[in-house]
Amino acid sequence: MAKGDNNELVFVPLGGVGEIGMNFALYGYGPASKREWIIVDVGVTFPGPELPGVDLVLPDIRYIEEQLGSLKGIVITHAHEDHYGALHDLWPKLKAPCWMTPFTAGLLEAKRQSEQGAPQIPVNIYRAGETFTVGPFEIEAVAVTHSIPEPVSLAITTPAGTVVHTGDWKIDPAPEIGPMTDEARFRALGDKGVLALVCDSTNAMREGDSPAEQEVGKGLRKVIEEAKGRVAVTTFSSNVGRIRSIAEAARDCGRQVLILGRSLKRVISVSDELGYMDGLPEFIAEEDYGFIPRENLVIICTGSQGEQRAALAKLARDEMKTVALSPGDTVVFSSRTIPGNEKAILEIKNGLIDQGVKIIEDGDALVHVSGHPRRNELKRMYEWVRPRIGVPVHGEAAHLVAQGSLMAMSGIKEVAQVRNGDMLRLSPGAAEIIDQVPFGRIYKDGKLIGSDEAVGIRDRRKLSFAGHVAVNVVLDEKYELAGDPDLVAIGVALEDARGEDLEDLMLDAAIGAVDSIPRQRRKDLDLVSEAVRRAVRGAANEAWGKKPLVTVFVTR
Repeated sequence: MAKGDNNELVFVPLGGVGEIGMNFALYGYGPASKREWIIVDVGVTFPGPELPGVDLVLPDIRYIEEQLGSLKGIVITHAHEDHYGALHDLWPKLKAPCWMTPFTAGLLEAKRQSEQGAPQIPVNIYRAGETFTVGPFEIEAVAVTHSIPEPVSLAITTPAGTVVHTGDWKIDPAPEIGPMTDEARFRALGDKGVLALVCDSTNAMREGDSPAEQEVGKGLRKVIEEAKGRVAVTTFSSNVGRIRSIAEAARDCGRQVLILGRSLKRVISVSDELGYMDGLPEFIAEEDYGFIPRENLVIICTGSQGEQRAALAKLARDEMKTVALSPGDTVVFSSRTIPGNEKAILEIKNGLIDQGVKIIEDGDALVHVSGHPRRNELKRMYEWVRPRIGVPVHGEAAHLVAQGSLMAMSGIKEVAQVRNGDMLRLSPGAAEIIDQVPFGRIYKDGKLIGSDEAVGIRDRRKLSFAGHVAVNVVLDEKYELAGDPDLVAIGVALEDARGEDLEDLMLDAAIGAVDSIPRQRRKDLDLVSEAVRRAVRGAANEAWGKKPLVTVFVTR
């Protein structure tokens, strides 16, 4: 064990390890009592139906909040929501300078302008191939390919050694938007010596190599060529390479392109400024839709994950003012299903099928490829970098364990399995988990951010299952009931199985509860309140089989 005054290099994930999404990693260097920190990525994840009303799920960052004096900066690897989406909400708590690429900075600014009250964050721009210093860390950005412009891996160097933090990456021999994954740079880092490889595990269970993005472009072109009517393609709005592939395929088939969806338009506007849309014909305006023959149109739209308010869901419900699909049109899902979204996507597909629309998804044709490395690509990265320690991140338990065993089989001497909240010491000595730090989730709910209790999610979840009953009990000066209590039930069944009015049953229970308390003891209004609450819940449970939330007011 290192002495307290010895410099240590530690890695602490607070999100994204043991789950997909919400990536948030800390690197610390220095003696245990006086470490200096950087954050790599500040991501969000999205709420499921078990979080009614919640807008976003953010990592709980109180561990680093308690040592802001030693936080030297925040480095963002790329502009996917699960890597940078929590910046606007968490930066006011961190107040540290940020480093990111021009595309990420452009998207962040576009996002700030569309979000009321979003903070102005001080941004330092870096590009792939450049090196910059943040506190005791020298950071080199290494170009990789992924499903968004300007993703990078980070080579993070301290006197204890170099860590390669891959971020999201894959090896694409023919990307739609360059540059390619920088094999020569990774090999050079490997030659110099790499202490640890902290590596993306998303596709660690998939054999082989990922197809190239340009192959997807050919697949899309074939679908568009063979389609009789309009073709609508839905994809992730951040996948600029895919948007280009679709637009080029449309152009080559003599079709014009219409863009539907706010987030797509925002990404395209930033991409345009940075030159990523150069050479493409202009997109048409929504109001010109009706003048374009069906066989001459391609629509690119948001909503590949079944989002209810996105363009594709509106098309499936035929709710758009100026744009609609007709029988014989084709919708292409140029995306993968993020786990948890299956039901929402199926609903949209059924809506489209009901309209006579043909659906094509990955499997019917090569219309999508993931942005993450499969097993052969992972092995090549290990050969290039040759780390002493392998640390699988960015995945659920199954992905992390799969990559861990691949690392071990590929000859990486030490493989460290970590989860959110583990403090992994990378140096000195063998890789070892030396501490557990607080971690978890906080929630963006309307304008507020807090724990599930602080923003009321726990009670809201109960409300969604069994409703709410409010009871107002008034006692006179002799502590007798001054008339029947008032009772209001919301979201509660109207009658029991025998046809008895449930409100009457609960009201009788409330009166019975007060009557059963000796008059002397009714002076304790809290006791009366609790007795009524339990009686009302009990009566509802007996008649209905559910216990609503019950609020009781007792006044004298």
